[in-house]
Amino acid sequence: MTSGDGRGQEPERLDRRRMALSLMATPLVLALLLFLPAGTWAWVRGWLFVLVFLVAFTLAALYLWRVNPEVVVARSRTHRGTKGWDRILLGFWFLTFGAIFPVAALDDGRFHWLPLPWWACGLGYALLLAGVGVVTWAQAVNKFFELTVRIQTDRGQKVIDNGPYAVVRHPGYVAAILLCVGSALCLGFLWALIPAGLASALLVLRTRWEDQTLQAELPGYQEYTARVRYRLLPGVW
Repeated sequence: MTSGDGRGQEPERLDRRRMALSLMATPLVLALLLFLPAGTWAWVRGWLFVLVFLVAFTLAALYLWRVNPEVVVARSRTHRGTKGWDRILLGFWFLTFGAIFPVAALDDGRFHWLPLPWWACGLGYALLLAGVGVVTWAQAVNKFFELTVRIQTDRGQKVIDNGPYAVVRHPGYVAAILLCVGSALCLGFLWALIPAGLASALLVLRTRWEDQTLQAELPGYQEYTARVRYRLLPGVW
C-alpha cells in the first residue's frame, strides 16, 4: 500500500471487540489447521512454528502501537471503498495461504512423505522473520497500510516514498511472499511450497492491479513511479 498524511479528519477509534476476537482466533485457527491434519499434538515443528509466529507478530504489533498507533487502529476496522476485484482476490489468497498449514501437517506431522532437513526449516524461519520485519517497517512509516485495496479519500491519502517505499513501491507484498515461502519451509514439508507458490503468484497479480489502480486514481502516484521504478524486486520488476 502507499500512504499519505491527512489533515482535519476525526481520528478513528480502535475496534477493541474486533481486535480481541482476532487475538483469540489466530492461535485457535493455527492449531486447527496444523494439529488436526497432523493427527497428533506431539508435533515439534508445529509447536515451534506456532510459538515463533505468535511471538514475532505480537512483538511487531506492540512496536507498531508505540510508533504508529494509527495504522493499528485502521487495520482493526472495516472501511468502505474496497475494490470488488480485491475482495475476490483476497478470498483466493486466504485459501491458498491457509492451505500451506494442513498440507504441511499431513506430510511432516502424519505421513512423512517428503520431509525437509532442519537446515531448510532454519532458512524458512529466516524468511519468515524477514517478512515480519519488512511488513512492520512498512507499517511503521505508512499509517494508511490497510488490508484491502482502496483509495482512502476519507483519510486524506497521499503518496509517500520514505522507508522501504524508497526502494520498492509495494514492500508489504514483498513481506507477504517471504511469509508464504518461509511458512512452508518452517513446517518442514516440500509439498507445502505448492500452495505457497500459488499464494505468492496471487500477490504478484494483486501488486500489478493495485499499482494500476493507484496510478489511475491517486494524485502524485505516477510521479512516484518515475522515482521508484520497481514494484517488488529492485532491478527486475
